[in-house]
Amino acid sequence: MCYGRCIKFVGYKLLILAVLCIIANILLYFPNGEIRHNHLSRYVGCLHGIIGGGILVLIPAFVLIGLENEGCFHGCFPHEHHGRNCALLASVVVAAVGILGAGYCFIISALALAERPYCCCTDDHTGCCPCYSPGGYPCHEPRCFVTWNVTLFAILLVLSGIEIIICTIHIIRGCLGGACDVCHVHKETCPC
Repeated sequence: MCYGRCIKFVGYKLLILAVLCIIANILLYFPNGEIRHNHLSRYVGCLHGIIGGGILVLIPAFVLIGLENEGCFHGCFPHEHHGRNCALLASVVVAAVGILGAGYCFIISALALAERPYCCCTDDHTGCCPCYSPGGYPCHEPRCFVTWNVTLFAILLVLSGIEIIICTIHIIRGCLGGACDVCHVHKETCPC
């Protein structure tokens, strides 16, 4: 397996996705690009894109990028396969952390999409509620607020779903890579 050469691409993909999650979550605090709106969705404050899909996914991203050099697999271990197996184990563990963070972002985004966002539904701005009518969302202020929320929560849902898939594939590849190394150490035939 070209594990050492391919691992940096996984890290860079996770890095880009995590940064996009952080940006999308920050934009949720400024509905329609305005800073004066006080009625945010209750799920915006969960920081699911910043902490879950962002920081907790940045951890495996940086670890995987740091493991890209083949030298990190050998290290100071008496046998070259021991260093490689420890690096594989570390990458699998941090990928599991990434799954937890991305899972948190995914669940909160799904819950936020299921609950309609709050907006002012009356012309005198006295009633703020999760409004919906068959023809669309009758929000009087801020304009396009519901579209803003739904779009950003949907983006966070998709990004965190991709992060979960990438981390899961990485865990599977890491486990298979470790199994192959054990087979090669014992000079057995490996099915990989």
